[in-house]
Amino acid sequence: MLTPHPSSTAATRSACERTAGRSSSHLFNGGFTLIELMIVVAVISILAAIAIPNYNDYVTRSKITEAVGTLSDLRVRMEQYFQDNRYYNADGSAGDTTCGNVLQAPTANFTFACVSGNSGQTYTWTATGTGSMNGFSYTINQVNGRTTTIAAGAVWPAVAQTCWVTSKGGGC
Repeated sequence: MLTPHPSSTAATRSACERTAGRSSSHLFNGGFTLIELMIVVAVISILAAIAIPNYNDYVTRSKITEAVGTLSDLRVRMEQYFQDNRYYNADGSAGDTTCGNVLQAPTANFTFACVSGNSGQTYTWTATGTGSMNGFSYTINQVNGRTTTIAAGAVWPAVAQTCWVTSKGGGC
């Protein structure tokens, strides 16, 4: 049988005697104080107040690329149609306001419509926002004229520009 070393039992005994008079709260000093938790909550709140609006603007800008990218593609397709037919509408007549056989299905955030005029010599494609993009409208025509209309009540301030607005400040 092993016997403890006399100096180790004395050291253990003296450590127990030193802590015997103390309360248990002094022995366990873990966790956070209320002020520390309040500081952390304040810092997280400040970061969220900055990050959430910036994230929402980023999401809106990404949805705008859906419209302007599709309109750019439609312009190329209209020019190809014009090269083959010498007019943008189906038959070159004054009464036809369709845009030939160039069609575009709605996307997740925009619907697309086209009107031709001047006996098939002009056209205007319009992307109109739906859902969270309600109030946004982008157009393009045969001379690559681009316009943006953001109506009041949209997630960005109202604006009308002769370019495609892709940022909240109204810049092109």
